[in-house]
Amino acid sequence: MRRYRLSDAAQADVIDILAWTHEQFGEAARLRHERLIVAALRDVVTQPDRPGSIARPELGAGVRSWHLRLSRGAVGTSAGTVRRPRHFLIYRFEPALLVVGRVLHDAMELARHLDPDSSWK
Repeated sequence: MRRYRLSDAAQADVIDILAWTHEQFGEAARLRHERLIVAALRDVVTQPDRPGSIARPELGAGVRSWHLRLSRGAVGTSAGTVRRPRHFLIYRFEPALLVVGRVLHDAMELARHLDPDSSWK
């Protein structure tokens, strides 16, 4: 499997998403979201240009997005599923490394939350 790295901003996004989910819906919902995020990361690391991913040239060279709903099938259903996932992974593939720049809600204007220069650190 290829290696991946979450930028500082993406790490903060995941922490915020999981904390908010836990606060609003409880531990079981947070765990479902956590499993879905991990499955989405596995999906894009395995095949960054997989069907369903979208090239985002307006966000920078080689940038793509992947909606978490597309990874729902990769998560076991024994603990339940996230019914309506609302987040995107914003990522790009660098030599031998997939970098996730942000994990953003699908209602956000992506370009406003992704600084091409600093979002990848």
